[in-house]
Amino acid sequence: MTTWIIGLILAAGIGISLGLMGGGGSVLALPILVYVMGVEAKSAIAMTLVIVGTVSLIGVIPHWRRGNINFKKAFMFGAATMVGAFLGAKLAFFVSGTFQLLLFAVMMIIAAGFMIRKSSKPTQPDNDLQYYPQPVCKYCWVWMLTEGLGVGVLTGLVGVGGGFAIVPALVLLGNTPMKEAVGTSLLIIACNSVAGFLGYLGQVPLDWGLMGSFIVVASVGIIVGAYLAQYVKAQQLQKAFGYFLIAVAAFILVQNRQVFTSGQNQTDSIRKPGVQIAYR
Repeated sequence: MTTWIIGLILAAGIGISLGLMGGGGSVLALPILVYVMGVEAKSAIAMTLVIVGTVSLIGVIPHWRRGNINFKKAFMFGAATMVGAFLGAKLAFFVSGTFQLLLFAVMMIIAAGFMIRKSSKPTQPDNDLQYYPQPVCKYCWVWMLTEGLGVGVLTGLVGVGGGFAIVPALVLLGNTPMKEAVGTSLLIIACNSVAGFLGYLGQVPLDWGLMGSFIVVASVGIIVGAYLAQYVKAQQLQKAFGYFLIAVAAFILVQNRQVFTSGQNQTDSIRKPGVQIAYR
């Protein structure tokens, strides 16, 4: 019971961080499920896709009301990412849970680097594109589809939404305004998560009650975070959160260090500290 409460408190933190910064917090769902709730890696990734997808879909609503969703580009880019996410989920059964967690840690470090770099630059009101050059390639849509496929594969493999890669692709390759790119990326992430989850469905045990609890608590956290955002500077939080992600990634790498010492993939049979979940 204590571990369950701690997990839900951390789930609330995911929602608050999303409400405060508009993204990033959902990447914490996987390490919380694995290292706090004791869920096996592949099951945790499938559950993370549901959590990330639902939270992203909730985030789409205010952007849609403001007209910041480009459905044409969401369909074009999202079609490629959904195919990639489904293939990534199927590919996951040919690699170990250890490999997936290590890849996830690497993706966390990359995402943290983006957040720290972005927070270190001064921002100017109504000039969201000041750091993004105009696209120069003649066939940008080809590159957009290629990147979409790659992002989708990573989504299916490790459960990350990939917003840090989707937004720049929409801006640079799709010539999309930043606000519209952010809103459109949330819709794409939601679609990716559905496709990736379908690839896992029926192949791994799932705790639907735990997923539902995380979604509800994280959704409440988003509301709280959105309220606090008017009093807290998101730029300062992004830098601190970026370093926190690096610390979490380092923890995951240390926990799976046997790969580098013994070369054996043992994570699939290892349970981290925390209660074991009785899958339903």
